[in-house]
Amino acid sequence: MKTESGRFEVRLARTDEEIAAAQRLRYRVFVNELGANASAAAHKDRLESDEFDPFFDHLILLDHTSIAADPLEHVVGVYRLMRGEVAARNKGFYGASEYDLQKLVQSGRKIVELGRSCVGENYRGGTAMLMLWNGLADYVAKHGIEILFGVASFPGTDPNPIADALANLHYFHPAPDELRVRALPEHFLDMALIGKEEIDPSKAMEATPPLIKAYLRHGGFVGDGAVIDRDFNTIDVCLMMDTQRMQERYRKFYLRDVDA
Repeated sequence: MKTESGRFEVRLARTDEEIAAAQRLRYRVFVNELGANASAAAHKDRLESDEFDPFFDHLILLDHTSIAADPLEHVVGVYRLMRGEVAARNKGFYGASEYDLQKLVQSGRKIVELGRSCVGENYRGGTAMLMLWNGLADYVAKHGIEILFGVASFPGTDPNPIADALANLHYFHPAPDELRVRALPEHFLDMALIGKEEIDPSKAMEATPPLIKAYLRHGGFVGDGAVIDRDFNTIDVCLMMDTQRMQERYRKFYLRDVDA
């Protein structure tokens, strides 16, 4: 799988160095920008990594015009992807530390976990994220994926400023019962912090991160309950997309034919 558009190329990482480049970008975004906790070794190497990384496919966006001398600086966008059969053979899903994922695991359908999505600061608001989504669509089509899911985050750990956004997701974008995973009891944060009639739509949209809005535009929905992740300085929700339930224009995009 490889998609090129002049300046940019999106494909799966092929080498340890390319995975390290993805981890370098993740360090800049999640640790430097968003304040995630990191070990002394992570700070020394400037890499954000965890024990799940060896089992993920790492979708990377490269800028061929980058003049950075360090090859670890050439990756400007990342997504990591783990298919259900890979999770079953190894450590399971990353999101299982926050959510009970049994409804997805036992659905009998092909699933993939998405995570650690980020784009470099100088590449936001342009074509970079669209390129990553194109690469993701190719991956979904190639592997016959039916359900995409993953933890998506709001910055900060205080739910009160994002009460409208969380309530909007809870009331208006719930997953269908058969797919509605639930935050583990020890982490569960009720998203219905205010009543449905109290939601200010403009405040809700303003507080919702662009990536979550993109999932919703593609027909995404959320599980039950949010989780405060103090290590990453975020409030997380579990987002899912079911290719059978997508609006037709997005279904065609994700299920298009690709070369094997």
